[in-house]
Amino acid sequence: MYPTVAEVVALPVIRQGKPRLVAGSAGLSRRVRWVHVAEIADIAPLLRGGELVLTTGVMLPESGLARYVEELAAVGCAGLVVELGRRWRDDVPAALVTAAERHGLPLVTLSEETKYVAVTEAVVGLIVDAQLAELRAAEQVHETFTALTVAGAEPAEVLREVARTSGLPVVLETLGHDVLAYDAAGHDPVVLLDDWAARSRAVTVSERTAYDTASGWLITIVGARGADWGRLVMVSPDPPPHRHVVVAERAASALAVHRLVARDRESLERQTHRTLLSQLLGQSPQSPDLGARAAALGVPLERRQLIGVAVRPVSVLSGLSGQTLATQEVLRDLAEATALAGRRVTVAALVGVVDDTSVRALLSVPMTVGVEGVLRKVAREIHRTAASTVVIAVGTTVTSTTDVRRSLGEAAHVAGAALRAPGSQLYHRLDDVRLRGLLHLLRDDERVRAFADRELGPLLARDSTQGSRLVELLRCLCEKGGNKSAAAGAAHLSRTAYYQQLARIEQVLGVSLEDPESVLSLYVALLVHEMGP
Repeated sequence: MYPTVAEVVALPVIRQGKPRLVAGSAGLSRRVRWVHVAEIADIAPLLRGGELVLTTGVMLPESGLARYVEELAAVGCAGLVVELGRRWRDDVPAALVTAAERHGLPLVTLSEETKYVAVTEAVVGLIVDAQLAELRAAEQVHETFTALTVAGAEPAEVLREVARTSGLPVVLETLGHDVLAYDAAGHDPVVLLDDWAARSRAVTVSERTAYDTASGWLITIVGARGADWGRLVMVSPDPPPHRHVVVAERAASALAVHRLVARDRESLERQTHRTLLSQLLGQSPQSPDLGARAAALGVPLERRQLIGVAVRPVSVLSGLSGQTLATQEVLRDLAEATALAGRRVTVAALVGVVDDTSVRALLSVPMTVGVEGVLRKVAREIHRTAASTVVIAVGTTVTSTTDVRRSLGEAAHVAGAALRAPGSQLYHRLDDVRLRGLLHLLRDDERVRAFADRELGPLLARDSTQGSRLVELLRCLCEKGGNKSAAAGAAHLSRTAYYQQLARIEQVLGVSLEDPESVLSLYVALLVHEMGP
């Protein structure tokens, strides 16, 4: 907002005094916040910084000129203007010049009498005009970004307006320094984003909006207080004017509102879908208007091919192989990814979180469209869109809403079984999980649990009390189809050492591992045990 010393010296009212820069040319770009007329030597304590001091020098001591300049520079004085003729006729003392040059303080002499009041009026007028222009620009920024907020502008539109208004590159990143969107403002985007995460991690700010001089970044936190989720970075090599700060803050507000509105809109949609899915999964008779309500959501259920789908995130906990870690937040994000996949493939679908383990979806496909092609497209999109690795399971295709419960339940059972050995398939059906699928369906049966405990009980107790790994070594043998050499390699043991451990297993269990039926029984027990309670 403030003019520089060079701009002030160029004003006609000062040009009439025939100004001459005698020292401190390095400080000509300093901003002049105010103009102050002062004749006394100890004026520095009364200044706040940014003042252009006007004097005739009549009160300045000859022996304290260097100290006088040093004090002005220490408080951030913008410059010093000395009118000649009253104290010094043709030039100022060398001590004054030397001190001003040493501190980079612009020292200007006026050889003609100058009305300092006219100088003050002219400079203050310049400052006020700049402030008014800045206020008008800020008001225009407010109007522009308010319009974008009301219109629900996407982040790309908001960043485009930031770049257009400021002329600076802008980047929207997560708090983890991943780039969400950017506008290079005509600059090379490769250069802008090169090694972004490392560069961004090195720049921290203590305020919600701050300028980092070292990096040349103007940074604004995006999000509501206590729920921040990103940073808006404007690349500004020079300290930004006030209007750029306003642009950054208004853009951050627009982005935060967009995220809240989008999240609320999707959450409401997910809640509605979850209600319908819960009714389809329920034991009680279905509501007579269920089909109409689903159709109103764009998911017709009559005369359609209906396929239940379950999507589960895969996360293995140390020491608990295969156990799923699926928080509600993870599942909500996964539900949004699944819904987005359906929209991209243009398949009607109900998508929601109906339990604590998986996302459920009911695809509604026209009778004339091939189901397998649709499933492949949807599965690819889910895998591509989801934030983490997932297992996708598909139930039997049905054509009646009364059979939807079976398809959705089957998909959930298949997902649970496939989670133990997800492989690389796009999606799983009941045929794919075979024995694991059957055992998953029966895992809550007390007789099945009792069978597993009888088969493995002594071995589990031995591992627990003595810290051995006999259960793990037995699993290697079963998974390698009884091939001891291959099992030894999988266990990272020599064949001699592995054979000794197999002999110990036989001794503990009282069975022969040469008997195929014994190995089969133990493998079934291992699968049941892995599924947990």
